[in-house]
Amino acid sequence: MDLLKRLAEDGELDVRLWVMLDESNDRLAEKLAEYRIIGAADNHLTVRAIKRFVDGALGSHGAWLLEPYADMPGNTGLNTYPLEELKQTARLALKHGFQLCAHAIGDRANRETLDVFAEAFAAAASSGRDHRWRIEHTQHLHPDDIPRFGALGVIASMQAVHCTSDGPWVPSRLGERRSREGAYVWRSLIDAGAMVANGTDAPVEDVDPIANFYASVTRGMKGGKAFYPEQRMTRREALRSYTINGAYAAFEEDIKGSLTPGKLADITVLSRDIMTIPEEEIPDTEVVYTIVGGEVKYCRTMSEGGRDAAR
Repeated sequence: MDLLKRLAEDGELDVRLWVMLDESNDRLAEKLAEYRIIGAADNHLTVRAIKRFVDGALGSHGAWLLEPYADMPGNTGLNTYPLEELKQTARLALKHGFQLCAHAIGDRANRETLDVFAEAFAAAASSGRDHRWRIEHTQHLHPDDIPRFGALGVIASMQAVHCTSDGPWVPSRLGERRSREGAYVWRSLIDAGAMVANGTDAPVEDVDPIANFYASVTRGMKGGKAFYPEQRMTRREALRSYTINGAYAAFEEDIKGSLTPGKLADITVLSRDIMTIPEEEIPDTEVVYTIVGGEVKYCRTMSEGGRDAAR
């Protein structure tokens, strides 16, 4: 963080960073007040969140489940961070005005995290919307917990491309019923009043946002089959999840997330209109310009040899 702060102050950060801290509770208690940074260096560096990992991953049978894996009976995954320590982190976050962002993939990990969040909000006598705490990934939920996101004001920070890359093997892990009712259910979350923010989870997935947008609106896997297509987003919902919702999830909707006078001129220009072209043409869309603060940072140009170049 000290290095990033120096780079930002020296004008050497060309991208804007919104950073989560991942230190022990003792270390956080010692340093949080010092490291809360909002919009430093012309909004190039913000530090206002804490990251915690409540479970493992679904692919490795490490996601923490309420019931055993369908293909590994007796195994319900892993709780990788003690819940009592998570409660202590929650108290520190509230005290110092930090967001708490918890990695939770399995249905039990999500339920336990929601319980910790709800307890913290009740103790603070405030709504989760005041704090905008997030569950990162939210890949598998018990149906009973879907409405709790909207009711508590907890943001579902999801990555749509996980659905389409994981989809071919998810039913073997969870079984058909659990996969249909609770796997990557952003349609159900949105309909239940939850805020869904989108992203790619790079470097776990490729950083390309076009592939993620395509996954959001089609849930199309390799081979053409869609993973429970009833959970698709509309194109407008997918665009919002990647822009204004992401800004809201960072307390930055006043400066980012829409093309509005007075906001930062951070703009991506695409080669195609992804809101109107046929679905099958979305993956062929390319970035033409990337503009940060009104300054062109990347421009796709065609040389005489037909090769893309950037300046």
